[in-house]
Amino acid sequence: MKNETPHYGLKEHASVDVKSGLVLATTMTPASVHDTNYLPYLTLASCHTEEPVKKVYADKGYYGEPNRSFLHLNEIEDGIMRKDTRGAKITKREIERNRKISKKRYIVEQYFGLSHLYHGAYRARFTVMMKNIWDAMCRQMAFNLFRGSKLIVET
Repeated sequence: MKNETPHYGLKEHASVDVKSGLVLATTMTPASVHDTNYLPYLTLASCHTEEPVKKVYADKGYYGEPNRSFLHLNEIEDGIMRKDTRGAKITKREIERNRKISKKRYIVEQYFGLSHLYHGAYRARFTVMMKNIWDAMCRQMAFNLFRGSKLIVET
């Protein structure tokens, strides 16, 4: 609630290839749904590429034992950033690990930053979830076309 008015938020989850920067999969959820639930979905939705997923980079919102177990069971390297828990603070080694992961994760964050900057993705355009999902898919396609054209020019 903000000023006695209820606000409903949406959250977009995306899987981005760290080599090319292309968006592989996205999904949109109500903001009240926790991030950790969607790491397995996005990982599996990204498996349509020629190379299997070797490592998953994710921010602290995806931290937790279920996601680490999922990655271990599927023989995918864990690139999830660590965070403090109620029982333990993160160590200096984990802080350094987070710093190294963030150097790869900026590629993922570019999609969100550019979508917010140029396509108004910081705010839902529609009141219906399906329309917002379609809007996100169109943003994803536009982003991939733009990124793909740059990759072609670079090679």
